Amino acid sequence: MKYSKNYPWIVVGLLWGVALLNYMDRQMLATMRPAMQIDIAELKSATNFGYLMAVFLWIYGFVSPVSGVIADKFNRKWLIVFSLFVWSAVTFAMGFANTFNQIYWLRAIMGVSEALYIPAGLSLIADYHSSKTRSLAIGIHMTGLYMGQALGGFGATVAASFSWQATFHSFGIVGILYALILIALLKEKKAAVETTSSDQFLVKEKTPLFKGLALLFTNISFWIILFYFAVPSLPGWATKNWLPTLFAQNLNIPMSQAGPLSTITIAASSFLGVLFGGILSDRWVQKNIKGRIYTSAIGLALTIPSLLLIGFGHTLFHVMGAALCFGLGYGIFDANNMPILCQFVSAKYRATAYGIMNMTGVFFGAFITDLLGKSSDAGHLGKDFAMLAGIVLVALAVQLYFLNPKQNDFADA
Repeated sequence: MKYSKNYPWIVVGLLWGVALLNYMDRQMLATMRPAMQIDIAELKSATNFGYLMAVFLWIYGFVSPVSGVIADKFNRKWLIVFSLFVWSAVTFAMGFANTFNQIYWLRAIMGVSEALYIPAGLSLIADYHSSKTRSLAIGIHMTGLYMGQALGGFGATVAASFSWQATFHSFGIVGILYALILIALLKEKKAAVETTSSDQFLVKEKTPLFKGLALLFTNISFWIILFYFAVPSLPGWATKNWLPTLFAQNLNIPMSQAGPLSTITIAASSFLGVLFGGILSDRWVQKNIKGRIYTSAIGLALTIPSLLLIGFGHTLFHVMGAALCFGLGYGIFDANNMPILCQFVSAKYRATAYGIMNMTGVFFGAFITDLLGKSSDAGHLGKDFAMLAGIVLVALAVQLYFLNPKQNDFADA
């Protein structure tokens, strides 16, 4: 199969839409609780609502490494199509739910289906793009996640105009139709598929199921990458889940103002960060093999003073400036995780590797979300936010000292 010169970018565009739907469908539930609790009384309980959020995170985390192994073994096109179709069907089905248990189990199924996407999607983009465009391609894809997260916040707006049931139905149908578009337009990268196989759903060279895991866990560089990916996940999830509360507390403004102010600030600056970080990394690595490492380090370095100012700032200028700087830095970091992984891990096992990284990041996120909840009740939220700067500094030092790639694309092993 021959691909057009522009097809790698068409892949990015197609998967950008999947990324948007991935985050939008998972975020909608959080904004539509007030509308849904009128019909489902159990949702009036914050504890019950917390169960819905938690079951998604835990299942998403546990399934992520399994999804990576599957993506390295099977045709990623069909895995992505299946994943999108299932979570869209779940979103559609939520519109028919009339009990808490039904919503709970649908949310659990969504955790499984959404976890199947990210390792497969990112590894497919990485295979289609060389070292000259890989970071920019990944960065553009990440903007789809940010856009989906922002659009998910409008679920309540749509529900207010129609109904929460119609909102779930509408977004579910959009995803199902988009899955049909992917069937027609998305193609697996030929080099990654076993050409002698007659089964389009099977991959790839017949290696032992857990060989990739064994190779990864005996690779010291992968452990370092896992550490420096997981540690920044702490402030990353902290800002997603607790920044609106911190804005409200530090600036003494109502949540109705603090919520949009914080989320839009982070999303907009992260959007710019992934694009800038992608372009810089792709150019720098052509001149210096550690160019991606240095670009990522710049991003992490920007988050350190940002966390201090976010935690201790009490003026709009300080807090907004810190949030903008954090989003920019985290976006630069985000755009380079998979490209850096490509310098140390064979293409055969990149989805497996990213699945493990994704799991670790989600579990760290669940931990910090719970910890900062207790911190907020104790009145220490700002202080503990600032303390995260210290562990990010450690991760930055470990990354710069220990990660020394030898090539832009790790040779097959």
